[in-house]
Amino acid sequence: MTLIIEKSWQKVLKDEISKPYIQELTKFLTDEKKQGQGVFPPEHLIFNAFLKTPYEKVKVVIMGQDPYHNVGQAHGLCFSVAKGVRTPPSLQNIYKELKADLGINPPNHGCLEKWSDQGILLLNATLTVRAHSPKSHYGKGWEQFTDQIIEKLCEREDPIVFILWGRSAKEKCSRILDQKKHRHAVLSGAHPSPFSAHLFFGCRHFSKTNEFLKKWGKTPIDWSLDQM
Repeated sequence: MTLIIEKSWQKVLKDEISKPYIQELTKFLTDEKKQGQGVFPPEHLIFNAFLKTPYEKVKVVIMGQDPYHNVGQAHGLCFSVAKGVRTPPSLQNIYKELKADLGINPPNHGCLEKWSDQGILLLNATLTVRAHSPKSHYGKGWEQFTDQIIEKLCEREDPIVFILWGRSAKEKCSRILDQKKHRHAVLSGAHPSPFSAHLFFGCRHFSKTNEFLKKWGKTPIDWSLDQM
């Protein structure tokens, strides 16, 4: 695994990426491939979230779990799929809430790169997954790495909106956020999967995020996504 990380993140994570567990994680991923296991996303997209959203430009964090595990879906941004790939059910529910909250019609694709480009870090707790095997790369080191991402963002004086959907996102981020005296905003809600969407709907996290950004003197997010 090559650490293809954007320069500002390289600087912030300099000490972390030199730790032994990163080498162990790299070996694990190499062994997975040697055994003929498909690993998603492709190697050049594992750190796509950081390439799209440099450290100093992060205004919002949306916390996901692990990448989509079917062929062609994952491209390094949580909840997002490349254009031309069928929009997953959780993302369809996100679009429904976006429509209810801000009146924005859903696009005919599931690519959220426009959000990343505006300062939304679309971060998964684990950055890789074995093909067709959800949560298969949990406990291999990614969680320690992404914990550090959250730690480094918490240290910023410039406030950030953390959007936490589902128990795992809440547990991961709240454990770190609660340890610190921070000025960030935290929006928590149910996961948008079909199993819990009835609790997710009505959260209005999109408009609430923009309210915080405007209060802080920042440009609000244009949540609309262009059609293909």
